[in-house]
Amino acid sequence: MLAIDSNIIVRIVTNDSPEQSPRARALVETEEVFVCTSVLLETEWVLRSGYDFTRVEIGHALRAFIGLPHVNLEDAPLAAKALDWMSRGLDFADALLLARAEGCTAFVSFDERLAKVADRVSGVTVRTP
Repeated sequence: MLAIDSNIIVRIVTNDSPEQSPRARALVETEEVFVCTSVLLETEWVLRSGYDFTRVEIGHALRAFIGLPHVNLEDAPLAAKALDWMSRGLDFADALLLARAEGCTAFVSFDERLAKVADRVSGVTVRTP
């Protein structure tokens, strides 16, 4: 199994490089690949900040990629939950953090928007210190 970087995923999702995109696609179609959670996080950031993908476009793109037969995620249930919560209004990074914090008494942050959205979307309590 090969671990891949976010740039491999970005090449596949955006198909923006005549040279690299086909190579990235061929790699994922022929090899078992491992995607750690931090690579998903970085990919979301690149698609949002570098390619102006919307939250909906990112959700569709990441779901399509992680659904490929040879893609193995570090924590598939965590990624699925974070993508679901992102589709309901949380930032992807916040959704990953909250999903990882499930089972804790609360998630502590100064981010007031996070507290409002998290309560509605995730059921994880966010409180200020």
